[in-house]
Amino acid sequence: MKADKFKCGCAVVGGGAAGMMAALTAAGHGVNVILIEHTKRLGSKLLQTGNGKCNFTNLDMGKEHFQNEDREFVGKVLESFQVSDTLEFFKEIGIYSRQRGGYVYPNSETAASLQDALRAEVERSGVIVYTECQVERIKRERGGFVLETNQGRINADTLILATGSKAAPKTGSDGSGYILAKSLSHSIIKPLPALVQLTSDNRQCKVMAGVRSTGRVTIYADGKKLAEDLGEIQYTEYGISGIPVFQVSRYAVKAKDRKKEVLAVVDMLPEFSEEELREDIRKRLEKEENKDIVSFFAGLLNKKLVQGVVKSVGADMNMTAGQAGEKKLYRLVREMKEYSFDITGSRSYEYAQVCQGGVKLSEVNPESMESRLCRGLYFAGELLDVDGKCGGYNLQWAWSSGYLAGKSAAEVCND
Repeated sequence: MKADKFKCGCAVVGGGAAGMMAALTAAGHGVNVILIEHTKRLGSKLLQTGNGKCNFTNLDMGKEHFQNEDREFVGKVLESFQVSDTLEFFKEIGIYSRQRGGYVYPNSETAASLQDALRAEVERSGVIVYTECQVERIKRERGGFVLETNQGRINADTLILATGSKAAPKTGSDGSGYILAKSLSHSIIKPLPALVQLTSDNRQCKVMAGVRSTGRVTIYADGKKLAEDLGEIQYTEYGISGIPVFQVSRYAVKAKDRKKEVLAVVDMLPEFSEEELREDIRKRLEKEENKDIVSFFAGLLNKKLVQGVVKSVGADMNMTAGQAGEKKLYRLVREMKEYSFDITGSRSYEYAQVCQGGVKLSEVNPESMESRLCRGLYFAGELLDVDGKCGGYNLQWAWSSGYLAGKSAAEVCND
């Protein structure tokens, strides 16, 4: 469909979670809306959330679950459209919910059901949708905006940018929104991967690869502790992964970008103190002195992790516990409790769930999501310098910021 010189009250650029919520909200306030998406389908990234089950919010919602520098900004926006509002909105469009430990999913436990419901609601609401439509330039003219696209020109009284970040580029998040925001005078905090796997040059990574085990991971940069988290760590050939690694990854990535020395220290046995492990070793050693040291610890920790630890300290895996003696066994325990990975960086944007960085928050009004630099311009979603932890926080940010941007734009159009 040709969009040559089409006029609308509100143009929304970006057809992801935040963009669809913004478009639906503005349309619900009586505004004619055009939603522009440069891929073939709306909401593609939703299909990747919650391992395809779509963890779309969390009952334990608050600014403390966000990791960007201005959490007060996030808190104000979350108050405008809360978790209860999200649950009610989705129930009204046919998405019933279930929760596990506060994590909220569609009752169908399929991300596709939520994506389909949103797309159907966009169609029902009368929002005009242009897919495979690339915004090439935006001009501020006569109190409104002119969008030059590969499908023609669109004129809009108000504009909402909800283009996402650079994370998961296959779903359409290609970073083009940063260029559009800069063209409208906004500053961009350098985007970097967040909620992403960390890479290491530790030679034992290949030995440990394939293991999933509960542990506590702590990030240090130039010797200073930055963050820690507890949960199931996944050991891989390239480094470490799993939810606790994702939760602390933004700090490691940022520190590496600043050329700092970064260590991820893993406590492989967080449920035991070093003292009680030493006591157990003393009691067992006399009875099990003929066991090789890997077998000696195999009932405590996955054998592949034990092998990696033994190799790291340069011990002989064929050595018996008796030959090793208490001193060397204690050293192995210390290593299990404080195993270090030199962090070389992270996996690419392709593997990141979200980005840190984006449009500078001080240039945006948290009461309305309107630009402080360009009247009639609003922002929503991951394009902004906001990143939350795993657990539905980033999608709640999309719903809240999208709702507030759509409502605020509609109020201007209706004045």
